[in-house]
Amino acid sequence: MAVKIDAVYSGKLRVDATHKPSGMTLHTDAPTDNGGQGASFSPTDLVATALGTCVMTILGLVAERHAIDLSGSTVEVTKEMVTQPVRRIGALRTVVKVVAGAVSDQAMRDRMESAARKCPVHQSLHPEIDAPIDFHYAE
Repeated sequence: MAVKIDAVYSGKLRVDATHKPSGMTLHTDAPTDNGGQGASFSPTDLVATALGTCVMTILGLVAERHAIDLSGSTVEVTKEMVTQPVRRIGALRTVVKVVAGAVSDQAMRDRMESAARKCPVHQSLHPEIDAPIDFHYAE
């Protein structure tokens, strides 16, 4: 399935992107350490956002199949940039926090963690990007 995104450069390192199927828009801005204003997500921030939301979506799919309520569970992705040999994402460290009582069975935890690590965004990352996914289960 193909999805089109249209993007328009609006000046001062800002880009306005439109998701064609829904008409939703978002704006990116270059980060301050790269000459931008840092007024919105940078393009590399969107990669981190894509990873975190993909992981949570996959977890949600598994949870729904097994009548598990993950409402309130969170994901935090910490993006680290490197400059050598070129400026790029060096690490995307992901931490999933699952709400208390949602998943107590170890076999289900293993299943969910395995599924999360197979999310399409995680699978699409370059192997040089350090991208661990850690899980914390509230008790």
